[in-house]
Amino acid sequence: MGLKRRYSLKKRRDFSAVYHRGASRADRYLVLLYLRGGKDLKIGLSVSKKLGGAVVRNRIKRLLRESVRPNLAHLKPGRYVLIARRGCVDAPLAPVSRSFLSLAGKLGLLESPERAQA
Repeated sequence: MGLKRRYSLKKRRDFSAVYHRGASRADRYLVLLYLRGGKDLKIGLSVSKKLGGAVVRNRIKRLLRESVRPNLAHLKPGRYVLIARRGCVDAPLAPVSRSFLSLAGKLGLLESPERAQA
């Protein structure tokens, strides 16, 4: 089961707002951008064509969704954008999930970090 539609960040202006005004952290696998605001949680995914063809990009998007999904209850409301980096291309789920949790922790976005799942 993937992310539900109500969590999707879809509009270009929302992505632009997060890119221009949001806080960010990065590591080998991901760049996480966060913009506080609103009482709901919206997550957008960005995977560049530089990382590969459609099959590769779709696999990376599935990987990103699955790293976020078990931790939705622990995230603070706001708008998130996850940008895949080259390290995601061949990575299994576990390191990408740990990467997401680590970046969210560094930005102070986990409401109850002791219960978050890697």
